Amino acid sequence: MTGKVSFEGIGAVTATFYAGEGVEAGQVVKLSWDSAVDSCAAGERFCGVAEAVREGCASVQVTGLAQVKCEDKTVAAGHVSLTADGKGGVKKAASGDKSQEYLVVAAGDGSVTIKM
Repeated sequence: MTGKVSFEGIGAVTATFYAGEGVEAGQVVKLSWDSAVDSCAAGERFCGVAEAVREGCASVQVTGLAQVKCEDKTVAAGHVSLTADGKGGVKKAASGDKSQEYLVVAAGDGSVTIKM
């Protein structure tokens, strides 16, 4: 990624959910029950990115451009099927993973920027 362009905040919509134990800011999360999110295991589909967590609640970005952790160096710009990596980030989906296609607008440096 280059420092000359920025996608931060474009189209971002954030909602507040109850946070399961272990939910941390910056990680992808899944809907776990009514009005609540939890951490994702590897191969699970995610619904957003936890932006902040406090007092048992998490603000979760559910749409717009979001930067997320990605150690999978095979993820490149374009439409990519992504899934949770089980460590708070994302990876390219493998056969049998629950995934969704996202537009990756920037990749590298241990993260990707995706349109959710």
